[in-house]
Order: sequence, then C-alpha cells, then structure tokens
Amino acid sequence: MTEAYVIGAGQTPFGAFADESYRSLFQRAYESALESTDGTIDSDDVDEAVIGTLGVGGRQLGLSGPAVTEHVGLDGVPCTRVENACAAGGYAVRQAVQAVRSGMADLVVAGGFEVMTDMSGDLTKYWLGVSGETEWERLTGTTFAGVYAQMASAYMDRYDVDTEPFSRVAVKNHANGAKNPNAHLGFTCSLEDAEGGAPVADPLNLYHCCPTSDGAAVALVASEAFLEDYDGDRIRVAGVGASSDPVGLADRDTYTAIPASERAAEAAYEMADVGPAEIDFAEVHDCFAIAEVLAYEDLGLCERGEAPTLLENGTTDLDGDLPVNPSGGLKSKGHPIGATGTGQVAEVFKQLTGNAGERQLDDPRRGLTHNVGGSGGAAVVHVFEREVAE
Repeated sequence: MTEAYVIGAGQTPFGAFADESYRSLFQRAYESALESTDGTIDSDDVDEAVIGTLGVGGRQLGLSGPAVTEHVGLDGVPCTRVENACAAGGYAVRQAVQAVRSGMADLVVAGGFEVMTDMSGDLTKYWLGVSGETEWERLTGTTFAGVYAQMASAYMDRYDVDTEPFSRVAVKNHANGAKNPNAHLGFTCSLEDAEGGAPVADPLNLYHCCPTSDGAAVALVASEAFLEDYDGDRIRVAGVGASSDPVGLADRDTYTAIPASERAAEAAYEMADVGPAEIDFAEVHDCFAIAEVLAYEDLGLCERGEAPTLLENGTTDLDGDLPVNPSGGLKSKGHPIGATGTGQVAEVFKQLTGNAGERQLDDPRRGLTHNVGGSGGAAVVHVFEREVAE
C-alpha cells in the first residue's frame, strides 16, 4: 500500500466576509494551496476531490462539492461532499488519504468551506444545533453551548476544579492567534478578561466559546508515485484514526471524555507506530474551552484529570514542551465548520515545513490534528511526520 503525503496546503483568513461567497472563499484557499507548492502543481494534475461542509444556512445543500470544484477549474474531476458536522474537513482529508493509499488516485484535493456570518444569531444556533441529537437536545431547546456546558460542569465536579482551566485555554489560544494573520479573533486577552466574560451557558462564558466564521481551507494529498517527479515539500501522513459514538450526550457512558476521540487517537498512533510522547505539537478541536481540556486527556497527552495542570504549568503554550493550537485554535483562529479540519492540516503543514511565521515552533518533526463532530458523535485524528534524511 502506497504512502500518502501532504504536498501543499492553504486557507483563507477566517472571519466575517460580507463580500465573499462560498465559491470565492474556496477559490482563494485552493489557489493558496497551489501556491504553497511553488507553482509546480496545477488543476490538470488532480485526480479526485473530497470537500467537507455542513451547508450552514441551507445554501447548495446538494452537490456543494462540485459547485466549488468546477468553479476553480477542476473540470470533470470526481468530487465527493463529506458531511460529518464540525469534523467534515478532517474526514475529507481522511478520504483523500484512503483514495491515495488504495491506488485509485495520485493527487487528491481535500477541502472544506463554510459561510456562517450572513444570518441571524437564532438561525446560526439552529444550524449549529443540527449537529446534536434532534429529539432530546435540539428540539427541547438545548443549544450547542449548552451541551458542552454540561460536559464542563461534570468535569468541574469530578475533578474539583473551577473555570480557571477553561480561561487559561482562552488566554493561550488568543496569544497564539494574535500571531496568526488568518485568525478571526486575533487579539490577546488576560486571565482576568477570560474569567470575567459574559455568561453564555453556565459555567461557560463568552471567552470559553469559539466564534462562528466564514472561511475555506485546502490540502493536497499525493502518492509516492506522484512524488517521483515532485521536488517540493512533502509531509507524510503517518497515521489516521477515526471513530463514531452516539450523537446525543445522554446516550454516552461519560460526560468527562469523548470516547470517539480516544479511539481515533489510539488507531492513529498505532498506524504511525508512535505514542503521545512522540508528538511535538497538536492542533485540537477547541470549539469550547472544555473541548480542549478533554482533548488533552482523550489524546493521551496526560492522565485523566491532569489537563488543568498542563495549562497551569504552561506545557501547552507556544514555548512549552507540547504546544497545542499554535494557530490559535478554533477559539481564536475561528471555526468555519467544514473548513476547520483542513485548516488544522494547513497549520501542521506550515509548522512542519518551517513556514508558520511569528508562531513557528522550534524544528518540530511530528504534528497531530484532532477534529470532532458535534459534541463527540464523530472524531478523526491524523499524525503527520516530517521525514528527516538519515
């Protein structure tokens, strides 16, 4: 079975763009990915495309994949649209890797997009809510923030902590996002600011919640055969893992973990033949601050209940022993649902090729991405590796 490599990746800025459409955003991300290959790749090289999107606002619910790929000149290229809520982009990358490893394609476009800021707050809450359990969450009035607030309350009770760990996530990720020109909320905040944010869903406040964003991101996934004539950067997809779980929180065995994330991580580590200790940095799914806290433990970066200590000690800061969300994460960089997973890959590609600018880490070799759908109904984890010459 052939190996799969990311040879280029790009994204738009994430934010609110009244003058952009989902097609124009995707075009900008696609062109950015091509530019990252120093112009050596063009549309004629592409064998297949996989596009992630939830379809927020009801725009082009059918055939939204071909709607953007044909717009950028991928004429006749087979295109599949993936919808797995907030994990759509990560699953698009996974399917691109599968296409390459199966031998059915040598170069696959894995992309994602979303437009979320062109409707009212009530409609936005509706579209976010469709990723939760319908009868017992959405239709009974539970918001997406409300579901994660239940998880946060359970974690605080089980491990006897207050909201400070959640606020430390916000402070860290805003500090990183302030160094990222693509970030939606590219400003810093203090711990006092984060602790004093306006309530959203107790115990979560405004600083504990990511924004709703517009944006697009694209990764180019290639086979070993394709690389025989390619001299540019390449990052090996060393491991892939994915898992599903009950969509409704009440149907799961725990509120203080996301079992799908844990299983996905175990599968990715096994395929990559590495353990959590061999990961140099990670981009994790922090739609709410509690989600990042749970991710540390689900991914095996620490033992259960120890995530607050990692945050307090600065371990996951940009200059810490295990930086998490150097891009700013969903909290600061933004969360255009279908683009989030591919945007994580774009950050990993930049870091592992030494092109992350002011937030560049010191010679990282392995990076991990972790993308979650809903409150944990789906999760996908990738391990990427920069190959070092012997």
